[in-house]
Amino acid sequence: MRTDEVDAMLPSRESGLKKLEAFLHHAGVDYALGRNNVPGVVSGLSPYVRHRLITESEIVSAVLKEHSWAQAEKFIQEVCWRTYWKGWLEMRPQVWVSYEEDLRSLRKGMVEGSDLRCRVQAAEGGETGLECFDDWVRELRKTGYLHNHVRMWFASIWIHTLRLPWQLGADFFMRHLLDGDPASNTLSWRWVCGLQTKGKVYAASAENIERFTNGRYAPYGLLATEAPLIPEEAPISGPLPLTRCDTHVPGEKTILLVTDEDLTPETWGIPTADVNGVILVETAEVAGESSSGVSSKVTTFKRKALESTQARLKALGCSPVTLLGGTMESLQEKVSALLQTHHDGEKVTLTMMGVTVGATRWIIDPLLAFLGQEGVTLRRLRRGWDEELWPHATHGFFRFKAQIPTVLRRFAQE
Repeated sequence: MRTDEVDAMLPSRESGLKKLEAFLHHAGVDYALGRNNVPGVVSGLSPYVRHRLITESEIVSAVLKEHSWAQAEKFIQEVCWRTYWKGWLEMRPQVWVSYEEDLRSLRKGMVEGSDLRCRVQAAEGGETGLECFDDWVRELRKTGYLHNHVRMWFASIWIHTLRLPWQLGADFFMRHLLDGDPASNTLSWRWVCGLQTKGKVYAASAENIERFTNGRYAPYGLLATEAPLIPEEAPISGPLPLTRCDTHVPGEKTILLVTDEDLTPETWGIPTADVNGVILVETAEVAGESSSGVSSKVTTFKRKALESTQARLKALGCSPVTLLGGTMESLQEKVSALLQTHHDGEKVTLTMMGVTVGATRWIIDPLLAFLGQEGVTLRRLRRGWDEELWPHATHGFFRFKAQIPTVLRRFAQE
């Protein structure tokens, strides 16, 4: 994706669908042959899928109308990697909790003038003296995007060459990537440093970088020649059962609660006639992300994605549609007041798409607990795509990958 394409990325469903349509011709052989080159053949869809302005099932369905499975297999697998990471983490939430704890501890130890703080500041500022890495830092800060292959090289250099904690690198990505996802990002960084797949670690090589950047960068003699495995402090337990999901009761009047995790509630399978209103929650504002080092590009993209969804839902006849932010306390009060207004003292049903493991869930769960105490009936949905594929994310991706054709055939028959 070129820089001008990233800058022109509009955070709306309409823009995502146009990008999908423009890319479809390249989703087969072109992608399979050019996906590892930088800039190479990329779709530009990841920020839209991240916030589900468009969905994985929509993308795969459109691709398979244009290409055969054999032609599009590589691209479809790339789409499914995100699903795999989400399902894997959903069954092992402690991995995210441990990452957050490590991050807080590392930040606390980065006192003014400390060696770690100085080295992290140099890395985040693109001032390491390693040309390719410093250029990628500037590209990330400017565009909110990095090619997937570059992300692997970047993480390897951060961990193995610069000897910096992987958690701080994962956090740097999350603060600057428009498509930053708790599962995909965290687990990919764990994979690079050897924590995700036992006995396997990823080390970037100058030869690989030179080859796939067409000679633009050739950091021979500048990268770590060894990439030792990072010991896991505590073993990861086996996968937990997936939490139960609800279904909408036909004819039941409900209010939709929408976060930037899933911004197409019109595809949740709830008839418009059953929707008495929509509440969109700006979780970035509740979390205070704008004051914690998160890029303004990221917060602006999220905000505008919410606003475009608000406008789209109003046009579809889902009224009233309200966008809320503020502190957690004020959010609870605002949502409670809106529910009372909508139902005038009657029992309220609130429907939302279940929020996966990550920062947004830690914001939404206290809100839902508060509303439960207020007598609100809550229904948490799950998309059929996740329902079908997540249960297979029990081990590595290759075992998961074997199930993809079977699941897609079931979707095609529906």
